[in-house]
Amino acid sequence: MSRTEFTDGGPYGVAVAGGEVWTTLVHTGRVATAAGRVIDLDAPGSRPSVIVEGPDQAVWFTRNGDDRIGRIGYDGALSAVEIAGAPYGLCVGPDGALWCTLMNADAIGRVSVDGEVRTYPIGTTGAFPAMITTFGGDLWFTLNQANAIGRMTVDGAVTTHPLPTSVAGPVGISAGPDAVWFTELLADRVGRITADGTIEEFTLPEGSKPHAVAATTEGGCWLTLWAAASLVHVDARGNVTSEHPLGEGSEPHGLSLAEDNAVWVALETGSLARVQP
Repeated sequence: MSRTEFTDGGPYGVAVAGGEVWTTLVHTGRVATAAGRVIDLDAPGSRPSVIVEGPDQAVWFTRNGDDRIGRIGYDGALSAVEIAGAPYGLCVGPDGALWCTLMNADAIGRVSVDGEVRTYPIGTTGAFPAMITTFGGDLWFTLNQANAIGRMTVDGAVTTHPLPTSVAGPVGISAGPDAVWFTELLADRVGRITADGTIEEFTLPEGSKPHAVAATTEGGCWLTLWAAASLVHVDARGNVTSEHPLGEGSEPHGLSLAEDNAVWVALETGSLARVQP
């Protein structure tokens, strides 16, 4: 395992895009790369969080501290689009636009690459939508306080799937080849939901608090265990097949998979770790 150290910022989200590995420095309003490039957003309270590869030669990221979606082009161009409601989760939707969760608005937002903004209510009050992904032509997202998985069409029609486990606290979500994986932070479980709404849940070590998830092409997924300070792989049947300690108290958050099968993990303690399975 190798690490890139940052003196400040607390790495949070990770994206492999444009031949670089990007991370958001949530506490200082910066975005950085594993190669050492640091981009100051000139907004120290912007809290850049989830970051993804965009459809337009750029990375996009949520700024829930100042209600914006930021963009950094591979050419270095920096811009942002305003969208109210504390944007947090982010993905590229099936229509090529950026879709985000709006934590404080009980809504999902859509931002086109040209900056057009729309919002769609999820129909549940106090749900606290967290992460979001795309699967089967729709948007899927975790409802942290509603204990459910939401599904939305690009036209804004919503279906809600309650979780079998009470007080699960779902956070991370990622689409695999045949199902969507999600984490249950408060229940120490990882789950998967298929297109027909069938939900399976799998137990993880007690007190591990799974946070982010990245699905793999073979049907399993990688998970960051925030409280256990480790990275684990789970196969398609929910079995933990490998574990990689990241250092006591490292508090791993986001993760991203590279083409060489390496897993990049953002650590709250100030590092971007590269794990080669």
